[in-house]
Amino acid sequence: MKQFVLAILLLGFTMSVRAQMPDAAPRSQGEGPYNRLIIRGVTIIVGNGAPPQGPVDIIIEKDRITRIQTVGYPGLPIGEGRRVKAEAGDREIQAEGMYVMPGLIDMHGHTGGMEQGTTPDYVYKLWLGHGITTVREPGSFNGLDWTLNHKAKSAKNEIDAPRIFAYIGFGMGAEKRIQTPEDARKWVQMVAKKGADGLKLFGMRPDIYEATIKEARKQGLKVTAHHAQLNVVDANVLTTARWGMTSMEHWYGLPEAMFKDKVIQHYPVDYNYNNEQHRFEEAGKLWKQTAKPGSEKWNETIHELIKLDFTIDPTFTIYEASRDLMRERTAEWHPLYTLPSLWKFYEPNRISHGSYWFDWGTEQEIEWKENYRLWMQFINDYKNAGGRVTTGSDAGYIYKLYGFGLIRELELLQEAGFHPLEVVQAATKNGAEALGQLQDLGTLEVGKKADLVIIPENPLKNFKVLYGTGHIKVNKDNVVERVGGVRWTIKDGIVYDAPELLKQVREMVEAEKAKTGWKLEQPGF
Repeated sequence: MKQFVLAILLLGFTMSVRAQMPDAAPRSQGEGPYNRLIIRGVTIIVGNGAPPQGPVDIIIEKDRITRIQTVGYPGLPIGEGRRVKAEAGDREIQAEGMYVMPGLIDMHGHTGGMEQGTTPDYVYKLWLGHGITTVREPGSFNGLDWTLNHKAKSAKNEIDAPRIFAYIGFGMGAEKRIQTPEDARKWVQMVAKKGADGLKLFGMRPDIYEATIKEARKQGLKVTAHHAQLNVVDANVLTTARWGMTSMEHWYGLPEAMFKDKVIQHYPVDYNYNNEQHRFEEAGKLWKQTAKPGSEKWNETIHELIKLDFTIDPTFTIYEASRDLMRERTAEWHPLYTLPSLWKFYEPNRISHGSYWFDWGTEQEIEWKENYRLWMQFINDYKNAGGRVTTGSDAGYIYKLYGFGLIRELELLQEAGFHPLEVVQAATKNGAEALGQLQDLGTLEVGKKADLVIIPENPLKNFKVLYGTGHIKVNKDNVVERVGGVRWTIKDGIVYDAPELLKQVREMVEAEKAKTGWKLEQPGF
């Protein structure tokens, strides 16, 4: 179904192609905000690249951080005389020995859809349960008004959801087919007036493409794109960045911007874009067709994009099945957290977007491993040269589950060469900066919004402790145990019990299994 939606978007006109997504239920979880909330004895990871510091007490009044007070030194008793005294009506969280970092920002978070059988409550609880307090919704495929309505409800904390930044898919809500640059400008003006934060584009006729981007910037909207292969020959990443695009998704359009001996990707003569195996198999050979790492063209591209203040949101996580399909199909959280309808949506077939394993084997996975190596080197070089890199998951497709997918993205950035502190910076400060929200979000600083994640374990030592399923280790008594998982997620000063949110998701999944008699089985068995 998404393949059809994408085709419509590429034509510049969105039709009603899916049943109406239900609304999120009224808020029933989370406590607060409080006149004063005190988080006791934590080590903070600020998000700006600074090393951890603690123990500290964090004081929050309503939805703002008002004080961060050092209360002692590691390994010594906390100095009670340095602490802010609790008063009647204060809420205290005793979190001695725990770690706190800013709420995570998923810069590519779709809110599910009817063809997946997911509800917004299912998705939102998985996000909040993993410490995700802000989501950029790219495409708003559930409908322009639906997305803007949920954005408004989340901003008022009327629903249990991260804050939402709505980047509207091209043509969404248009009254007629967009066929001219003037049509495009009028559409951009309409979505800006309705309250959009930005646009999500895939590519289109160059004159309409350029007009759309320039009008968006004139209206104060940011713009991102998946530079789809159907249009990338006319406009690669450098082209659109020069027109004013502010960020990109995935990596399509980057290798094409650095071609030296060709202008078109080397497609086999029997290639068909609508054949999903063709599409993803050949995409896995693209990075080795472009400029070599460290070459003049490679470095020129990096520096020009940085000069244009361009953000790259790589979403390494969403393509990981391409390099290790079995790992993604057998992830331990699927039996507990993946809805039967979503599992069915993931399974191989020749219609659904992302279900491209018609005959996916060792050869394809090896090509994709090399693709990742070069792609990761570019992203690490971009970061090292001063470029802004963010974190996004694109979950809900290709065996990637909401919440879990973003935590995997943190691990993949570390694999790419990022120091763990640089990973956290990408997932917090950089996302806020790309959204134009650094004055309120992205770092733990006095005066900023009270968006925080509290974790019993040190995430810098092991990002796996952020997964809802935790991390397996053998303790000093030679007993296997699970540690970690987010303990509390705080958004706008509202305290969410993360394990309770995830418990409710497990109950949703078990209820669906009981209703349908379904059990998780691998394809073909």
